[in-house]
Amino acid sequence: IVMDDADLNLAVEGILWGAFGTTGQRCTACSRVIVHKKVLKKFTSMLLKRTKDLRVGDGLNEKSEMGPLVNEAQRQKVLNYCKIGVDEGAKLLTGGSCLSGKGLSKGFFFEPTLFANVSPKMRIAQEEIFGPVLSIISCRSLDHAVQIVNDSKYGLSSAIYTRDVNRAFKAIETLDTGITYINSSTIGAEIQLPFGGTKGTGNGHREAGTAALDVFTEWKAVYVDYSGTLQKAQIED
Repeated sequence: IVMDDADLNLAVEGILWGAFGTTGQRCTACSRVIVHKKVLKKFTSMLLKRTKDLRVGDGLNEKSEMGPLVNEAQRQKVLNYCKIGVDEGAKLLTGGSCLSGKGLSKGFFFEPTLFANVSPKMRIAQEEIFGPVLSIISCRSLDHAVQIVNDSKYGLSSAIYTRDVNRAFKAIETLDTGITYINSSTIGAEIQLPFGGTKGTGNGHREAGTAALDVFTEWKAVYVDYSGTLQKAQIED
């Protein structure tokens, strides 16, 4: 979520990393950005410019900002979703095609892709693409943005960019996801806090942190009596 009071430069860089940093091949990758209508035009222009400037190449090259997809099947899946987005009426701002050419022959490369005019019910906004495809959705308010986020069968990671601490804490309270970031993208939770999602992304448990002790172990209650006498109740001497 990008609110109208957000630091747009920070939001653009964070969302760019969250959406394309691992070519979208991450369970917490950013695939939807819900932007307040007051800053929608400016934010879209800023994000589009940076997306077009991304350096795609060998993932082992330090100068590369986005690497390849894992295999050809995944590349074709991403390509198919781009066609679905266009057919559903979304506006393709950049990308949407496979990449080839110098330095790109040994890998399954795809263009960083940005869609605008996306409605929350479109397939590209509801289904997991697992590729470098980002959809921009307009919202009227924080409540509207939260409604859009929560209208999904998934619930792993969410984020909000805002300078208003009240908005931030309202988002924390109302976003139905297992992880929420404030002024940071949807990826990067490497610190050992409980990790997991809600709805279709969850099973009621959390990995990592102290919560993992309950996930990967079982509780057993043990009573040991050292008195050598019959104890009818634990309070007896």
